[in-house]
Amino acid sequence: MSNRSSGTLLGHPKGLFLLFSTELWERFSYYAMRAILVLYLTDKTMDGGLGWSTQSALELYGIYTGLVYITPLIGGWIADNFLGQRRSIIIGGILMALGQFTLALPHSMIDPHAITAFYLGLALLIIGNGLFKPNISTMVGDLYTDGDNRRDGAFTIFYMGINLGSLLAGVIAGSASAVYGWKAGFLTAGIGMVISLVTQLIFAERLLGNIGKEPAAKRAAAMNKSGQKEPLTRQERDRLKVIMIMGMFVVIFWAGFEQAGGLMNIFSQQYTDRMIGSFEVPAAWFQSLNPFFVITLAPVIAAIWVKLGPKEPSSPVKFAMGLFFLALGFVCMMGAVMQQGGDLTVKTSMFWLVGAYFFHTLGELCLSPIGLSMVTKLAPLRLASLMMGAWFGFNAVANYVAGIIGANVGEAGPMAIFSGIAVAATIAGVLLLLCSNQLIRWMHGAEGKVVEDEETLEAETAKA
Repeated sequence: MSNRSSGTLLGHPKGLFLLFSTELWERFSYYAMRAILVLYLTDKTMDGGLGWSTQSALELYGIYTGLVYITPLIGGWIADNFLGQRRSIIIGGILMALGQFTLALPHSMIDPHAITAFYLGLALLIIGNGLFKPNISTMVGDLYTDGDNRRDGAFTIFYMGINLGSLLAGVIAGSASAVYGWKAGFLTAGIGMVISLVTQLIFAERLLGNIGKEPAAKRAAAMNKSGQKEPLTRQERDRLKVIMIMGMFVVIFWAGFEQAGGLMNIFSQQYTDRMIGSFEVPAAWFQSLNPFFVITLAPVIAAIWVKLGPKEPSSPVKFAMGLFFLALGFVCMMGAVMQQGGDLTVKTSMFWLVGAYFFHTLGELCLSPIGLSMVTKLAPLRLASLMMGAWFGFNAVANYVAGIIGANVGEAGPMAIFSGIAVAATIAGVLLLLCSNQLIRWMHGAEGKVVEDEETLEAETAKA
C-alpha cells in the first residue's frame, strides 16, 4: 500500500512531509481557535466577547474539546468502511474551514448575542474534526511496512509538525485578537485550515499514490484467504487489550495536561505578572510555550531513545515517565500558588508557568507520539482508523474531566486542584510500571520484545 515512487527525504517517504504539512496547518487552525476561545467567552467588553462567567466558559470548553476527541471514533469507522482516509480528510477539512469562518462572522452580521452562529461554528468544527483527525495519523503508519524501525521516528517528525502549527497559532491568533479583536483570531484559524486543504489537494496524488484511497476494511478482506471479513485472532485481541488499558492511563495524563487551555490559561491572564519592562506579554502567548518546547526537545528525546539502543524503555514505561513529568509540572503550579500566600491580588512569576509547561512537554513527548505509533503497530488493518479514533476517544473523556476540574477551581481552590492532579499522576505512573510486563507480553513482539516463543503463539492463535 505504500507509495515508493515518490522517493525519500531525510530517510523517510516524501509523503510523510505532505502529511506533516497538512496536519501542521490543521493544528494551526485548531490551536488558534483554542487559544482564544475561553478568553473570548469571558470578555465582558461591549464590542468584545460574549461575557460569560469563567465557570460557564470552562464547562463549555470541556464539552467542546471532549467532543472534538470523541467524534474521531465515528469518523474512523466511516473511513475504514466507506469513504477511505483521503476522502474523509478532504470532507472534514472543508467542514472545519466553514466552522472557523462562521465563528469569524461579525456580531452585527448575525444577531446581537451571536449565539446561533457561535454554536453552528462549533458544530461544524466538531464534525469536520471527527473525519479528519484519526485518518491523517493512520496514513502516517501506512507509509511504513510492519517492522520498519523508522515508524517511531516518523511519528516524532509528524508530531513536530503538529506543534509547529500550535506554536504559530498562539502567537499569530493571539496577536491578531489583541490588535483587531477576537473575530480576527477566528479568521486566521479559518485561513490556516484552507492552506491545509489546498496543500493536501495539490500534492496527495503525487506523494501518497494509493495510500488512503481504499477503505481499510475492504483491503483487509482482500488479504484473507476467504476474501471475507474474519474474526479477530487471539494475538489481535491481546493487542487491542493493550490499547484499551494504556488508554485509561492516557485519560489521567490529558485531564491534567489540558488545564493548559482552561485553568492555566485563566491563571496566566489573571494571576501572573506578565510584564517584561514596559511590555505586557499577551496571555495567549503562553499557549505557544508547549509547542516551542516540543520542537526543541523532540530531537533530543528521540536521540536519547536511539542512544539507549536495546535498553530503550518499552511504551508502558515511557507512558509512566510521562505521568511523572506531568506531576512535576503541577508541582511548579503549586509553587506559584504558594508565592501568592493566599492573596489573590498578588501576581506570580512567569517562571512558574514556564517550568510547568516545560515538564508537561517532557511528559507529552514520552506519551503522545509514542501512543500514536503504538496504535498503528497494534491495531488490526481493518480497524486501523477506528482504533485511532478510539485512542482519541480517551482524550475526549480526559478533556471533559479537565473542564469539570477547571470549572471547580472557585470551590476547591487552585492549590487543591494542582496538588490533586500531581498526586493522581504519580500514583497512576507507579501502577503502570507494576503492570508493564504483562502489557509487553500481550503486545506479542510488536515492539521487538518477544515474551513467548513462536510455538506457544501459534498454539494460542489456533485455539482462538
